[in-house]
Amino acid sequence: MSLNPHLLSDRFRQIAEESRSRMKEKERPDIPLITIGMATCGLAAGAAETKIAFEESLKDRKVEARVVPVGCLGHCYAEPLVLIQKPGFPPIYYREVTPGRARVLVKAFLEDGDPVFEYMYAARDENDMIPSLHDFPRFSLESRVVLQRCGEIDPRDLDHYIVEGGYEGLVTALGLGPHEIIRKMLVSGLRGRGGAGFPTGLKWQLAKNFQGDRKVVVCNADEGDPGAYMDRTLLESNPHQMLEGLIICGYAVGADLGIVYVRAEYPLAVKMVSEAIRQARERGFLGERILGTDFTMDVRVFRGSGAFVCGEETALIQSIEGKRGIPQYRPPYPVQSGLFGRPTVINNVKTLSSVPLILAKGGRWYSAIGAQNSPGTAIFSVVGNVKHPGLVEIPMGTTLRTLIFDICGGIPKKKRFKAVQIGGPSGGCLPESFLDTSVDFDSLVQTGAIMGSGGLVVMDEDSCMVNVARYFLEFTQKESCGKCTFCRIGTRHLLNTLNRITRGQGKEEDLALLESLSEDIKEGAMCGLGKTAPNPIITSLRYFREEYEAHVRERRCPAKMCRAMTAFYIDPEKCSRGCEVCVGCCPVEAIFSAKDRKKAVDQSRCVKCGECAVVCPPEYDAVRKVSPPELAPVVERPQTRTK
Repeated sequence: MSLNPHLLSDRFRQIAEESRSRMKEKERPDIPLITIGMATCGLAAGAAETKIAFEESLKDRKVEARVVPVGCLGHCYAEPLVLIQKPGFPPIYYREVTPGRARVLVKAFLEDGDPVFEYMYAARDENDMIPSLHDFPRFSLESRVVLQRCGEIDPRDLDHYIVEGGYEGLVTALGLGPHEIIRKMLVSGLRGRGGAGFPTGLKWQLAKNFQGDRKVVVCNADEGDPGAYMDRTLLESNPHQMLEGLIICGYAVGADLGIVYVRAEYPLAVKMVSEAIRQARERGFLGERILGTDFTMDVRVFRGSGAFVCGEETALIQSIEGKRGIPQYRPPYPVQSGLFGRPTVINNVKTLSSVPLILAKGGRWYSAIGAQNSPGTAIFSVVGNVKHPGLVEIPMGTTLRTLIFDICGGIPKKKRFKAVQIGGPSGGCLPESFLDTSVDFDSLVQTGAIMGSGGLVVMDEDSCMVNVARYFLEFTQKESCGKCTFCRIGTRHLLNTLNRITRGQGKEEDLALLESLSEDIKEGAMCGLGKTAPNPIITSLRYFREEYEAHVRERRCPAKMCRAMTAFYIDPEKCSRGCEVCVGCCPVEAIFSAKDRKKAVDQSRCVKCGECAVVCPPEYDAVRKVSPPELAPVVERPQTRTK
């Protein structure tokens, strides 16, 4: 049954007018506005110090301006990223703004009118002299739907969110009624962005139809994939969007309690979400009789202790109940019997953040974006050997080539692309021949990879695929809950085998063992995390088998990355007689001067840390790396004279 849309509209119109009035008082269009990206990526790059430098310099020079912290725009490689909007100029972005650059901008731009072109990144609007931010492939090829407000609004300010259209989706939902909401979700085709890709509307429908006195909705923000930070950024940059989606979900399925399960290692995200809940409660979007209707719901934050396995629904439920986070057999499914036996709907941060937009703009609008069987957009955190790492939102159906090369700039230092790991530690390693693969749920599964939650690691020619598989398997093996034998013991055997291979102790039969054991684990593991754990091995064996064979048969690492199978030496033709840089940096004194005063490496002492290669001046470029170690020339260390 829908609620009275007229009463809803009147109540929300009053709230929106109050927000607009307050924002007008804050904005002051007659003075400059400085926004600074202060999500975790910005803070790690020094944004807090940059903000202090702006404030101190403005005070010292008696320049009036507003300094507002915002979230992440996605350009993590350019942080601290600052936008300055000065009357008479287009809004201009500045990249890598250190405290020193902040003081220069206050003096040169805000005081003297010189926009300092050498610090400039782009303008937000079209301008003949300054390139627009939307001219960059990073934005022109993206489709910013969920991330639309991230990096542009103050995540601590509910008024800012409302003025930008926030909570309009909730008002629409309350006027439609649960059944019409679920119908819109089914029409949209939204699939869960946590990795499984289950249709969101269908999950809500199952929960709505199941009888229960009290139902619960949960936001799964237990983001544990190495290199993944999509959910964290959304919560830090626009927490109200997720919260609005959670409230809509609660109303649609008949829940009166919502829980945001976020890992405790995300302190800023926890702070932002907690503040958003407080603000929403004060303004009538949470609590008793929401917006004057009969709908009552509250939301709490639960801090998880960081177990990767708690990203699985039933393990997450166990964790909230105060038990050890271990996946449970299904059925019953959480929508039937979940948290404390109540019907429970669990959705990912990105899934819930898409909901308000679908309600405000319609299911057909959303379904028109992306691929036919995977509508909408996908958000990726792109890391590794790529020029412009960061957060990217693309329409489903975009190719990996477009994502890696056109949007993120390709491989740095003129090196060759080798592989991309997509889908987190449970995903697959895909070679160059798959760069034209469409990014959607079904296409990636056909390659042996998975969409996952959105982690994407790019690797160049210097990456050893055997070692990469070992790294990801080591992670999943440590994070195994230990409940089922296939995952607990099977992944340990896989890891032991990979360790032997990367140490040059592999045997021919190890390759067959890796293949057969991986398939057994996929078949026998109880939960999705165990079933997908062998994916990095299966795909790397399928597409990079020659590297495994080189490790086993020739005792060499083609990428020269496995320490036990490599050695460093110094090319005497390149080495300078007088340079002592490598000698000073060696932590074990393995580098010495030979009789001709050229430097050499004592292989018996070398721990293969690679510091000598890092510090060797580029004009000499004398340090060489070889595999197998026997290829390194042996130079005798001169005898130390004794009295």
